[in-house]
Amino acid sequence: MRAFVLGVDLAALVVLVFAVRAGPDAREWAAAGWLAAAAILHLHASHAIERRRRDRSGSPYVDLCSVWIFAGVVVLPLVLELALVAVIYGHRWVLVNRFDPFRPPHRTVFTAATLALAASAAFAVLQLTGAHLSSGARPGWADLAAVVAAAGVQWAVNTALVGTVIAWTVPIEHRRQVLGSASDNLLEVSQLALGVFMALALLWWPPVALLMIIPTFALHQCVQLDQFKIAARTDQRTGLLNAIAWHDQAEHALDRARATGGRVGVLMIDLDWFKRINDTHGHLVGDDVLAEVAAVLAKTVRRGDAVGRYGGEEFAVLLPGVDQDETRTIAERIRGRIRALRITAPSGELVELSATIGAALYPALPESGLDDLIRAADNALYAGKEAGRDLVVLAAR
Repeated sequence: MRAFVLGVDLAALVVLVFAVRAGPDAREWAAAGWLAAAAILHLHASHAIERRRRDRSGSPYVDLCSVWIFAGVVVLPLVLELALVAVIYGHRWVLVNRFDPFRPPHRTVFTAATLALAASAAFAVLQLTGAHLSSGARPGWADLAAVVAAAGVQWAVNTALVGTVIAWTVPIEHRRQVLGSASDNLLEVSQLALGVFMALALLWWPPVALLMIIPTFALHQCVQLDQFKIAARTDQRTGLLNAIAWHDQAEHALDRARATGGRVGVLMIDLDWFKRINDTHGHLVGDDVLAEVAAVLAKTVRRGDAVGRYGGEEFAVLLPGVDQDETRTIAERIRGRIRALRITAPSGELVELSATIGAALYPALPESGLDDLIRAADNALYAGKEAGRDLVVLAAR
């Protein structure tokens, strides 16, 4: 992974060396100045938002620099485009990452290098297709197709480079996670589209380019609001739904089951002897245990099931459309996979786990609301605790 990162950095440097051979003219320097001014003003206006997004994300996320970078691909010579990337990410590091020990400078350098290579590939597409966007002539459909192709290449190269590092350094459950979520990719496409309009403004009326700061800043605000909504529903320690969000989702599922004659199962899962783990190994190991169990739950349930951390070491699982046998099968699978977990404490000692699971079903308890189902599943769970733990117990009808 280190060799790959250094190779990407070196490749970007090589591209810059070859790009320096072509000298920009006065008009291109002016366009670069307008573009850099707009980018820096946007970075200053949004750096507080960007810092909050970074702190809440905790993992690779889509920044909002592609607007300016892709506009540069369309209107600037390659040497000025690469200089623009360096200015943007150098400025961004000073504003956002400079005092963060968990984001050292080499990360920003790698990000800038990936964007430099992606922009260079997009620039090559425009050159090879003979797009006439900077000549002053009215662009045609062929030019639009070239711009769309260049945007696709920029997205593909950047995604491939960053995705390779993510695949090597971040645990992923599905390969498609390397490509980012649907919302991440929609955000990137939106930036590329705004970059086209930015480029047109630079070609025909450069001062108007400064107005592009407004929609870009608004996009930044919307992204942050979406992140806040997700954070409000998520348990920060495990990444699962929090108790309120899980309860809301379960209420909706139970309402649908009542209206359609469907079925719903509820599992309440409690880790056995969790206080002993905290007391023996410390709360940091306890947090690791919770995170590992959460990952097991997310992988073990079916698509459409809802998993939440209900509090402390207790988890809740919503199972739409299950009967008694399916509920027991899923619960036993969860119990077995938690039992198979082995977590190594800092002392080198292995932490062994088990869980007791209580289950309740609708309409087996036909007059039940959600709170009644949860109470029945909890009573079954405590019956399992009294019977010796590491058991699955279904609530009696």
